[in-house]
Amino acid sequence: MRNTQLKLRMAIVGTILFALYFGAALFFSTAWGVPLLPVLLVSIVVLPAAQYKFGKWMALRGTEEMPNEGRYREVHQMTESLSRDMGLDKPKLVVQDMGVPNAFATGRKGAGVVCVSTELMQLLDRDELEGVIAHELAHLNNRDTITMILGQSVGMVVSYAVFFLVRDDNNFFVAYAASIAAQMLTLIFVMAISRYREYVADADARQHIGSGDPLARALEKISRGSEGRESTVDDNVNALCIFNSDKSLLAQLFATHPPTEKRIERLRR
Repeated sequence: MRNTQLKLRMAIVGTILFALYFGAALFFSTAWGVPLLPVLLVSIVVLPAAQYKFGKWMALRGTEEMPNEGRYREVHQMTESLSRDMGLDKPKLVVQDMGVPNAFATGRKGAGVVCVSTELMQLLDRDELEGVIAHELAHLNNRDTITMILGQSVGMVVSYAVFFLVRDDNNFFVAYAASIAAQMLTLIFVMAISRYREYVADADARQHIGSGDPLARALEKISRGSEGRESTVDDNVNALCIFNSDKSLLAQLFATHPPTEKRIERLRR
């Protein structure tokens, strides 16, 4: 029931975002004197597709394919088992030094990649690691990467629309400030979806491993293990990770993740 409520909230926020996007696309269609459909196709297909390709490439820079041997064999086995239970094709597994214990998933359902940091492998027990893998597979199963890219594309389209709308009657700086304000307003809704998707992925992981406690313990260890250490991955990749270690003021204002304490509390209910 709680999972359904979270997904309903995501749908409501997504509807608001789509309304903003449609209004922006309608403005461009009217301003340029072109049919609405081409504008919609460019901004909802071409732009997100380009962002998806570039974002995936950026996220996977510096990663290495995880060998199916030694200590990694168990990760491959648990991933294969969980993927089968979720009705997913087994994603490609990669490993990377991130500076902090962390993991993320990127790509689309059927062609996903799960990255696990070497620091995470050293820190977690088997059942805790299984909880983290289940969480990342849930993101792939729920198409969360695509959802977030679409949200970011909407923010970009709305920002440009506001800029050109305001630019007609004002100077460049006023138009630029208005576009930034519009993009930040849109980001509030995008980040709300991002936080909801973390709760949903946690709940889905709990369902597939049979208990929320292993993932809760993993989050506790990851949080403690990240203290005093600096992540070496890009900020955009931090948003994909199971634990966002960015503690900057801007990150707190536009948080991609709910507070770890609340996630742990929900997992243990």
